[in-house]
Amino acid sequence: MPVITNIQDLKRIYERRVPRMFFDYAESGSWTEQTFRDNSRDFEQIRLRQRVAVNMTGRSTATQMIGQDVTMPIALAPVGLTGMQHADGEIKAARAARDYGVPFTLSTMSINSIEDVAEATGAPFWFQLYTMTDQDYVRRLIDRAKAANCSALVITLDLQILGQRHKDIKNGLSAPPKLTPKTIANLMTKWRWGIEMLGAKRRNFGNIVGHVHGISDTSSLGAWTTEQFDPALDWNKIAKLKEQWGGKVILKGILDAQDAKMAVKCGADAIVVSNHGGRQLDGALSAIRALPSILDAVGDQIEVHLDSGIRSGQDVLKAMALGAKGTYIGRAFIYGLGAMGEKGVTKTLEVLHKELDTTMALCGETQVTQLGRHNLLIPKTFAGDWDNR
Repeated sequence: MPVITNIQDLKRIYERRVPRMFFDYAESGSWTEQTFRDNSRDFEQIRLRQRVAVNMTGRSTATQMIGQDVTMPIALAPVGLTGMQHADGEIKAARAARDYGVPFTLSTMSINSIEDVAEATGAPFWFQLYTMTDQDYVRRLIDRAKAANCSALVITLDLQILGQRHKDIKNGLSAPPKLTPKTIANLMTKWRWGIEMLGAKRRNFGNIVGHVHGISDTSSLGAWTTEQFDPALDWNKIAKLKEQWGGKVILKGILDAQDAKMAVKCGADAIVVSNHGGRQLDGALSAIRALPSILDAVGDQIEVHLDSGIRSGQDVLKAMALGAKGTYIGRAFIYGLGAMGEKGVTKTLEVLHKELDTTMALCGETQVTQLGRHNLLIPKTFAGDWDNR
């Protein structure tokens, strides 16, 4: 087993072990992938302010996200098809998150169902909702999440229509993969993945198949999802979903200060500054570059989290020092899951935790809750003096 010292080490193993279409699904963006690249690259423009001769004992990365105690300010983001990255992937990722003391968010487009994860973990988790035109299905989906004791509803706002994801189209992305000469040739080189998948609990979309009228197998699923994402989603509908849920609500996909203000008016408990990992509007700002203006707009009226681009504990520290109250990792935990299963997700969390703790110490901080812009050296133009007249 190679020595794992950073997230890139896990990514290299992941690429060797997982079929190409699922690697590309995670490790790509929409259209030219400019925003996908900027998400990580823009973190590098922020420098850290090193301090010395500071008592570094008694350090703690513990904090809260929407009132929930967390070992560190990181949640596992909702990622569709996680159960195709590794057999029973959602269950294994949820267990690793539970044991490490950070939130896990289950995607609507998961392979393992809400009930599968609840039964396997025995602990509350967050559930991410895509709004659909089939209102009866959405209502029943929310009721299922309630019955599973999910502790927060994460409503994704930035996928009313699907972005141009060229690699997924060229690969013929499906769950399970369609057996074409191209996919068969690739699957033959991923024999370990194949053997594990033979024993998987599910190999299709567990929250959809068997729960939607007219969907009994994946042959009709692709057309249904294309038609079902709700292009008419607006703030009135979001308010109704919040009322139906009746618990903590997080709105994911905010990139604009005006939308952040609307989320405050809507009564959300938190927002996630996110561009869907660069998988929706290519050419949009990176999440970390959009964060300062959103924080300036809403202040402490709502809890602000950040998703998209985090690949290290230093990235987490930079987001927190800018003012975020929590962060999300998607690709980073997928690398670990695809590389080593549940142990790989745990290793991802260990790596990020170590990097966060060490960087805090070298910045002269002992509490993650005390991080601030005084810990950073930020280019004057970083937030962007953009003309949007």
